[in-house]
Amino acid sequence: MSLAGKIVSELEINAPAEKYYKVFKDQCFHVPNISPKFIQQVDVHEGDWDSHDHGSIKIWNYTTADGEVGVFKERVEFHDDKLTVVLVGLEGDVFKHYKTFKPSYQVVPKGPRHCLALMTIEYEKLDDGSPYPYKYIDLMNGITKDIESHLK
Repeated sequence: MSLAGKIVSELEINAPAEKYYKVFKDQCFHVPNISPKFIQQVDVHEGDWDSHDHGSIKIWNYTTADGEVGVFKERVEFHDDKLTVVLVGLEGDVFKHYKTFKPSYQVVPKGPRHCLALMTIEYEKLDDGSPYPYKYIDLMNGITKDIESHLK
């Protein structure tokens, strides 16, 4: 049995794709204000808020929908051509259950004020007893809905 997997969620949102992507690329320091139920704090560990480059490292303090509090340290990758942000997991609470953990957000334009948001988590569980990362895809969905509300 393979311990590696991928979970994908799709949400149609009423927001321009470029504005949604810009929240992650240029304004992620606002995410705790946009989605305080899920994200309490985000700090730059390496790089800075203004560089918008691959490789800056951030630490996110989050709460899942079931109330679990955690910390996630990631190195960001931006793919402007695909409007995709990849968060390569480096350290944090998710690694109690996963060997690798790589969430991503992608938006596909569907019109001037409408897009499809794709949330994906690629992961490898530590063992058969490790849970599937459903609560983390729910967390990503919640953040996306909050961003949609913020952009209206």
